[in-house]
Amino acid sequence: MDASGYTELMFGIIGGLGIFLLGMKNMSEGMQAVAGTELRRMIGAVTNNRLMATGVGTLVTCIVQSSSVTTVMVVGFVNSGVMSLSQAIGVIMGANIGTTITGWVLVLKVGAYGLPLLGLSAFIYLFSRGDRWRYWAMFFMGVGMVFFGLELMKDACAIIREIPAFEAWFHQFQAHSYLGVLGCALVGCILTVLVQSSSATLGITIALSVQGVIPYETGAALVLGENVGTTITAYLASLGATTNARRAAYFHVIFNLAGVFWITLIFQWYIGFIQQVIDGDVTRVVMQKVDGRQIATYPDTKVMIAATHSVFNIVNTLLFLPLLPLLARFLERVVPAKAFKEKPKLTDLDVRMLDTPALAIEQSRNEILKMGDGCVKMLEWLKTLINQDEPDSEITDRLRHREKVLDTVQDEVTQFVTNLLSGNVPHSVADEGRQQLRLADEYESVSDYLDGILTFDQRLRKDSLRLSNKQRKGLGQLHDFVLGYVEAINQAYRDRDPNAYAKLDSQSKSIRDQIKKLRRQHLADLSTETIAPQISVAFLGALNAYARVRDHAQNIGEVVAGEK
Repeated sequence: MDASGYTELMFGIIGGLGIFLLGMKNMSEGMQAVAGTELRRMIGAVTNNRLMATGVGTLVTCIVQSSSVTTVMVVGFVNSGVMSLSQAIGVIMGANIGTTITGWVLVLKVGAYGLPLLGLSAFIYLFSRGDRWRYWAMFFMGVGMVFFGLELMKDACAIIREIPAFEAWFHQFQAHSYLGVLGCALVGCILTVLVQSSSATLGITIALSVQGVIPYETGAALVLGENVGTTITAYLASLGATTNARRAAYFHVIFNLAGVFWITLIFQWYIGFIQQVIDGDVTRVVMQKVDGRQIATYPDTKVMIAATHSVFNIVNTLLFLPLLPLLARFLERVVPAKAFKEKPKLTDLDVRMLDTPALAIEQSRNEILKMGDGCVKMLEWLKTLINQDEPDSEITDRLRHREKVLDTVQDEVTQFVTNLLSGNVPHSVADEGRQQLRLADEYESVSDYLDGILTFDQRLRKDSLRLSNKQRKGLGQLHDFVLGYVEAINQAYRDRDPNAYAKLDSQSKSIRDQIKKLRRQHLADLSTETIAPQISVAFLGALNAYARVRDHAQNIGEVVAGEK
């Protein structure tokens, strides 16, 4: 064959693989954007029930079309403390089952329709104004790319049979013996590590098998190795993560290595079983015309390889399910916890989540909710301190520390959300991200004013002064009103209740009226009583601070209601 044949082979493989990988990325991102809310709900539904966790892992992977995305998400959730190790193990096993859906997608005889599907979806993506239409178009554009890329690789693989040196090299990989099976599995593992996508190497394996470059047995052994190779993504994601996150990544490696080990021991029996169960013949030849040449193809190998992949992962999961508690304890012994505190940040935000915007925005939302809870705690501590004759130094330190914590949390949330918004995210996620930036600022401002009220009280005590009983009683009632209002606003955000703001309007007005009443009373008292200037400044300053807390809480309510 002349140089043009080698060029055609190289361009076909590289171009087809590139389009295939880009298609998988578009499929994943498009479906994540469309099904973001459902993804949040499914991840939130994961419990310690191993069957439930496995089912969620399977379903999420089918949706995002990538076990790597799912396992990296899991490592991120474990790293941030959102998910326990036993929950993560179940989801990872489910991800291994879910990823086999790609093989069945490739079995569909729609390769010729890949290019028109890509073109039609591209037009919808470019000219559609609605977000949902655009992301559905992105998904189907990805499907078209996957089929078109696979078609290019399949046609390129047909050229290999006309290059004796290449064909002879491929024939070195035969899965007729145990060592041969291990050798093929190792090649599949290395290819997947290099390409960073088991779906892509599965597509190449199917293309080679259909063109008859490698027999079905070799393709089946390659697929087993691809299961091991895909674990590198989760392992890399766990580097620098917490102990539990590393345990989850190591489980992914152990799960696939152990599965490949036992299946290779019965490999010949296993592929014979698959051929008996599946109604197909791997030796059936169909002549196909490619660029004017008649090429012998073996179409039934597609179904066989997809079935080999699916049955292996399902059986392996069923074998491991009863052993989950044992495996969790084993990992805890093998990967001991570090003696020092691992968490370098105050929040549970994890950059690994940025690749899945729908879940990343949920993670940052949880941090905003924690900020709201922190403000309520500060209000409760403040009331205790103001009413004490001798303020508890431990509670004082706790309140001061919480104010500093909320400052840092706002910085971390802002950095995380800003990084998220700098990527390609759905409009709904972008809108929520901008809202979260504002909410973080509002809650941090509330903490500043609460800290200021404590400062007023401490200054008076330093000068051996105190507010009068009448003033303390008035501020105590006002404090209770503000505390109730902040708690109600927090609950509205937690419930995503847009109507709560209107319901709480009367409560907000009552606080405003109470502040005006206390200010009028104080100004009237100045005419009839002798009040130290420091007390007057502290009292009016406290009233102003409570008014600002009410204003910021009202702003939060407006964000929840979608008014601002």
